[in-house]
Amino acid sequence: MIKVFALLLIRLVLTVFNMEPNHKNPIIVIRTELGEITVELFADKAPVTVSNFLHYIDSSRFDNGSFYRVVRADNQPNDSVKIAVIQGGRSQSKARGFPPIKLETTVMTGIQHKDGVISMARGTPDSATSEFFICVGDQPELDFGGKRNKDGQGFAAFGKVIDGSDVVKKIHNSNARGQNLEKPVIINKISLVEK
Repeated sequence: MIKVFALLLIRLVLTVFNMEPNHKNPIIVIRTELGEITVELFADKAPVTVSNFLHYIDSSRFDNGSFYRVVRADNQPNDSVKIAVIQGGRSQSKARGFPPIKLETTVMTGIQHKDGVISMARGTPDSATSEFFICVGDQPELDFGGKRNKDGQGFAAFGKVIDGSDVVKKIHNSNARGQNLEKPVIINKISLVEK
């Protein structure tokens, strides 16, 4: 019993230590025509993915991009593994994207695809560039070992919505033809508000 208490106390001290101000993660705001979504990016756990995302923000490549895809129970009849997400990305009229990044799996980062988690869309491993999605509800099949992607590597989760989940739900419930929104939701700008 004393050993268990000591281990819990050590874990608590380590958690508090890791939350010191000099370990702050970046905070971004996704400004859409339906409202703002504020996200904490976990640079301490997913440095490659966060750095890539911030590179797109710094170069204004998300300006006038959009959320264009919603995946929900009613629009994935051919998928045996169902998920719920909204997907968006950079403006296709902007300069082309940056090179793909290495996949930081959920095993590497410890960030699971829970409600409000932001993650990178991809085809094959190490192919993510600028397209991202936000989970609506917990999505364990998107984690490493999950069955949504046949390679079993999952997706690179790298942050979490801390304000604006109502906007995420509004986008998720928008009219769609299949998984494509009838009217994509414009991303006016994504800004870094705190570093």
